[in-house]
Amino acid sequence: MNRGALILMAALALAVASAGIGFWLGTTGSLPPESGSTEEDPAEREPLFYRNPMNPAITSPIPAKDHMGMDYIPVFEEDASSDASPGTVRIDPVTTQSMGVRTARVKKRTLHRSVRASGRVAFDEGNIVRLHPKFEGWVEALLAEETGQRVERGQPLVDIFSPRVVAAQHEYLIALDSLDELGNQAYADIRDGAERLVSASRSRLIVLGMSELQVKALEISREVNRLVRIHAPRRGTLMEIGARAGEYVTPKHQLFRIADLSRVWVLVDIHEQDLPWIKEGDTAEMRLQALPVETFRGTVAYIYPYADSGTRTVTARLEFPNPEFRLKPEMFAEIDVHAQPKQDALALPEEAIVRSGERLRVLVVENGGKYSPREVKTGLKGDGWTEVLEGLSEGEEVVVSGQFLIDSESSVNEAASKMQEILHDHAHH
Repeated sequence: MNRGALILMAALALAVASAGIGFWLGTTGSLPPESGSTEEDPAEREPLFYRNPMNPAITSPIPAKDHMGMDYIPVFEEDASSDASPGTVRIDPVTTQSMGVRTARVKKRTLHRSVRASGRVAFDEGNIVRLHPKFEGWVEALLAEETGQRVERGQPLVDIFSPRVVAAQHEYLIALDSLDELGNQAYADIRDGAERLVSASRSRLIVLGMSELQVKALEISREVNRLVRIHAPRRGTLMEIGARAGEYVTPKHQLFRIADLSRVWVLVDIHEQDLPWIKEGDTAEMRLQALPVETFRGTVAYIYPYADSGTRTVTARLEFPNPEFRLKPEMFAEIDVHAQPKQDALALPEEAIVRSGERLRVLVVENGGKYSPREVKTGLKGDGWTEVLEGLSEGEEVVVSGQFLIDSESSVNEAASKMQEILHDHAHH
């Protein structure tokens, strides 16, 4: 069997398929029109010309038959428009009503979206202090020894005996005594040397962890303190205590981990399709299983620049005030992020979109009961509406219900049109 015969058989198969869908449309009222209709009977209309059933490019002014004995198809005035796109179908109003076809206008509107996600409460890493000694020594006494205890800035935490700090205090007192004796010397270099020795000894005590107040007290009392007292550098909660009384510690030991829980982070997993909506500064509402009747309000502070390979989500960091310390790290949370609205977005109802593989298309309503398929490019989605980036203009009418039945007929018509182009090219070659 040659190539031309194969093409003709394929065209016949498409014609049968088209006839099947056309038969369904006919049974629902598209053919013929109801009695009493003002539409002119096709038998009484005069055709403009006749078209070859297998090749629309071939026409005749009078009835004719093709080489296979098939009658040419009459073309009337309302069907003669040659600018219709491939896949356009025409359905009479009675059939349209019986199919439950509904339409809507493409228009500009404000799109709103609330993104719901799950997350967990975490520490604010910028408000965590890990306290280490700056010298070696033995813990003489713990002055704050309960995990979870709240402490204030400057509150005593631990006393440590350090021979190195004791020796440094002795050096400082000796330097002070030398300065007192040599401060009135007439020789400037001797006087400057004594002052430099005091300054160096004092700096050594600061580096070893003594506070300015402790050094000042040493200058006044001129008595060496056997113990070095370490104070809380900030207000917070003792999350971890790393040493006990009698333990030998070095700068490697973490004595305390202090976290300020007056503000906490909430780490939220955002799905990829919701990412275009989320922006830093968006407001968020949070509910906790532990506190189901309360709603907490915070903001989106940061969106991490990478996705989780397993969940295909991106982490967003939210910040919430926690003045009463009721938000506790590792609590599970449900979050609603109120995204900033998109103003003046050209949009259509989401149900109007027909997904065919990777393509998105809609059925556009045209004059004369015609429906034409058109590919579109979409953007943000919100409140049941989808932003249209390409393919439609404001005011155009699209089908939002019953479009799948029309799209089936449109797909067959489009395939038939393409087949006719193939046959036309084959005839010319």
